[in-house]
Amino acid sequence: MRVLAIESSCDESAVAVLDERRGLLAHVLHSQIDLHRVYGGVVPELASRDHVRRLVPLVRAALGEAGSSAQDIGGIAYTAGPGLIGALLTGAALARSLAYAWQVPAVNVHHLEGHLLAPLLEPEPPPFPHVALLVSGGHTMLVDVRGIGDYRVLGETRDDAAGEAFDKTAKLLGLPYPGGPELARLAEHGRAGAYDFPRPMLDRPGLEFSFSGLKTAVSLVVKAPGFDAARRADVARGVEDAIVATLVAKALRALEATQLDTLVVAGGVGANRSLRSALTAAAARRGARVYYPRIEFCTDNAAMIAVAGLARLKAGEHADLAIAARAQWPLDSLTTSDPERPLHES
Repeated sequence: MRVLAIESSCDESAVAVLDERRGLLAHVLHSQIDLHRVYGGVVPELASRDHVRRLVPLVRAALGEAGSSAQDIGGIAYTAGPGLIGALLTGAALARSLAYAWQVPAVNVHHLEGHLLAPLLEPEPPPFPHVALLVSGGHTMLVDVRGIGDYRVLGETRDDAAGEAFDKTAKLLGLPYPGGPELARLAEHGRAGAYDFPRPMLDRPGLEFSFSGLKTAVSLVVKAPGFDAARRADVARGVEDAIVATLVAKALRALEATQLDTLVVAGGVGANRSLRSALTAAAARRGARVYYPRIEFCTDNAAMIAVAGLARLKAGEHADLAIAARAQWPLDSLTTSDPERPLHES
């Protein structure tokens, strides 16, 4: 089967073509960063309108890059949620329309399942079962992944996600949108230990997260008399160190709780170099191994939607003619596909 996938959950318009024998044939993406930067964050209505403009040309580009035509596509996968409802509807409407016109099945994909399965695109994919640390701008959670579609959320954030904490503190420091990568770059020039910000909820058992207190602590420092721009790098370093330490400690707790020795890191914050370095070292000391998707597949993309969609289409799943989109969609509400069925054949 050859699948065309569409991702439009937020501010990236993306299309990919995945073949179960030949692997990923194409993935193209248009980022809306420049569109939203002037507003300091994503404007949902503008995001939806830009998806309308970009997605059809991206479908043509992906088919061209893959050397494919409509007749070669055996199914279509699209992100149905969670995300910005208007943005989701643009991708869902196009996907369902193409599936109807091309007379192929379509399947709606959970955006977070796409992130969880992104490492399966790598030459050496992680084995099942494993623990996944899914960490992005909108989500921070630990998941017991037993197979494709078999997910048990072990713990998640009670308030801000880690990526949201990065972005909000970056805004407090006057950094441009998107703040997370800017803060990470600034942190490289900061002094370790200059600011010791709180590690939320590390002083109690459990696998849940909370980052709103960290943002408040940074706000108090930045607004204090005498604070100047020369200290911004130290603050950025302190924030990054606090977030990384919290994520590492909780991930190790999850491995201990599940008695597993494989950790998968997914989501946009998974591209953070400090997090990758600290997690890899900490896991190695415990005798565990960490798997990451390549950097381009950490942030939102259609290749990960294609992986999840291919697995579900091959398991016999398909969506009806309704245009499905959900702003909220609990991950552990998904049904199980066949975890023994290979996503790719050699």
